[in-house]
Amino acid sequence: MSENRKIAEQVIEAVGGKENIQSVAHCATRLRIMVNDKEKINQEQIENINKVKGAFFNSGQYQIIFGTGTVNKIYEEVSGLGLETKSATDQKNEAVKSGTRFQRAIRTFGDVFVPIIPVLVATGLFMGLRGLAMQEQVLAIFGMKPDDVSQNFLLFTQILTDTAFIFLPALVAWSTFRVFGGTPIIGLVLGLMLVSPSLPNAWGVAGGDVEPLKFFGWIPVVGYQGSVLPAFIAGIIGAKLERSIRKRVPEALDLIVTPFLTLLVMIGLSLLVVGPVFHIVEQGILSAATSVLSWPFGISGLLIGGLNQLIVITGVHHIFNMLEIQLLAQYHYNPYNAIVTCAVAAQGGAALAVGLKTKSIKLKALALPSSLSAFLGITEPAIFGVNLRYGKPFIMALIGGAAGGFLASILGLKATGMAVTVIPGTLLYLNGQILEYILVNLVAIGVAFVLTWMFGFSDKVQKEMEQ
Repeated sequence: MSENRKIAEQVIEAVGGKENIQSVAHCATRLRIMVNDKEKINQEQIENINKVKGAFFNSGQYQIIFGTGTVNKIYEEVSGLGLETKSATDQKNEAVKSGTRFQRAIRTFGDVFVPIIPVLVATGLFMGLRGLAMQEQVLAIFGMKPDDVSQNFLLFTQILTDTAFIFLPALVAWSTFRVFGGTPIIGLVLGLMLVSPSLPNAWGVAGGDVEPLKFFGWIPVVGYQGSVLPAFIAGIIGAKLERSIRKRVPEALDLIVTPFLTLLVMIGLSLLVVGPVFHIVEQGILSAATSVLSWPFGISGLLIGGLNQLIVITGVHHIFNMLEIQLLAQYHYNPYNAIVTCAVAAQGGAALAVGLKTKSIKLKALALPSSLSAFLGITEPAIFGVNLRYGKPFIMALIGGAAGGFLASILGLKATGMAVTVIPGTLLYLNGQILEYILVNLVAIGVAFVLTWMFGFSDKVQKEMEQ
């Protein structure tokens, strides 16, 4: 019997046997199992299986971390044992039905915004690279000054950095229609209508250079460049409206009548009701968030840096995607990222301390790669496989995150993008902030590492916990 087949059989046994398994799927690093009764899962037995780097229950799925490559081989062995297999997407759709209403709402929120993030990451990297290229020290290498830079070059960089935010409502409406069962292309067109050149430009209106249109003499109508919430709400209503119309329209007329009525009703509703109301709500949220982030004495960094990874465990951290998108769209910088990166780095620092201090070969093999994963911005292996498993390292990592976040807040660090942290995140701070960025990460890692080494972990405690 091959080792992977043995591991597959041990996994099935530890989750309660075949009769407790609904279906099995996998992603890039994790085996995802939907079970009938999660009380039958033997967590300790799972964690002691060879090649397992951690396991946790989240979003209606029991997720076992094996790592890239290994998970594919284990999945093949599990498939060969007669269990029902599904694609990760199909299983995720089933899992969405589980959990509380709040948990389902947060998952849906994440499903809308997560697909948009890659283009915003790219935009942030473009901003960082432009900031680097425009620094006087860099230009001096080529014998140039800022005034010598071609206007055509600046225009080219603006296309790279501004396009995603100008058409942000189109991206949001497209994704919202997709998630809520509408036709994505209708959502895309609705979003494009919200930023039509025929409407007064939102940034021009905000700057006082352009007057909004007044419908009925009092309803302000503007374009919604860089806006999120109006497009999100319009997408939810529009998708539900489209589905309702489609049920009532004869199939022969569906192709013509459904998109026509959906867009006709929704553009009127969006410009006259949803847009004006939720733009005010959006500005209120943004104002409150920027107020918190600007609290004096580094208080916001201390709190956010210390609590961020606790929020990640609950799975509701996706709700902050909208905040980061709004910050970037409105101000073209993101102080939230600078604080969160410290929370991520600290988890890596704690896992690194465990890996270097332990004499257990198996724990070293788990903790050291997990710390590297955290330094690349992915904390799940470090949290669930090491730090949270032994308790104190996780607490020491929270303290490290608070220390780094405090310093990031004091220094006023601001990213040019979002969603990448620690080592990859350096690309968001090339506009003269790179040394401060490295410093806050080193502080977070160092505090978490030292505290974990001194007070957070010992092989004696590990053996007592695993007996």
